[in-house]
Amino acid sequence: MCMTTRRLVSPPFLLSLFQVLLLLLFAPSLHAETPEETVSRLQKRYDEIQSLTFDFNQDTRGQLSGRPKKGSGQAFFIKSGGEKKTGKMRWNYSAPDKQILVSDGINFSMYFASLSQMIVTPSKALEQDLTYSFFTGSGNLLEDFTILPPDQPGKPGESTNVIKLIPKSKASQVASIQLWVTSDSLIRRIAILDHFDTLTVLNFSKLEVNTLDPNDENLMNRLFSFTPPAGTEIIYQ
Repeated sequence: MCMTTRRLVSPPFLLSLFQVLLLLLFAPSLHAETPEETVSRLQKRYDEIQSLTFDFNQDTRGQLSGRPKKGSGQAFFIKSGGEKKTGKMRWNYSAPDKQILVSDGINFSMYFASLSQMIVTPSKALEQDLTYSFFTGSGNLLEDFTILPPDQPGKPGESTNVIKLIPKSKASQVASIQLWVTSDSLIRRIAILDHFDTLTVLNFSKLEVNTLDPNDENLMNRLFSFTPPAGTEIIYQ
């Protein structure tokens, strides 16, 4: 007598239905994060950061800026804190020309190697700059900006949320800012549009959080002070 064994095969539609039920039961919430929620978690993360470093690529274009301009380099930020501690910042441009922009919290120096020139202004002039005020802890996105959805939604599959910021201050030179925020609440890209339709896009990579010790005086002096080469013209504004 010959016996055969039958193997039960689930119809494809039953398998698909089962998968959908599993997703509904066990998947995380499908609630789309609002721009305000993105800003809230972003602000909370940066409130906890004491130092930040990253590599950057910059692209600026617009009718008044002439030909598109590109730049790249590395940036360093130290959070302000306490009565005597002020936020510090340094941008090292390695391309297309060497430029060094440094703020020790009191003075802001801009060195241009191609011009053999350095311009020095009070750091207070940077208070309207988003990257300086936010990265050094003196700015608050929820208080300083109106939060909106982006001009264009993010691309499918991107692991960033895009939000749009409109400065509340009428004296701001910036018309709007868009931020690309990662799932771990770090800014990956900034697009800044001024009132003359000049667009500056900064892309960040190799972000490192809390790797600089603000109590290391040698490190702080090395990073956030700069003496230009002999013969440099220094202009105080």
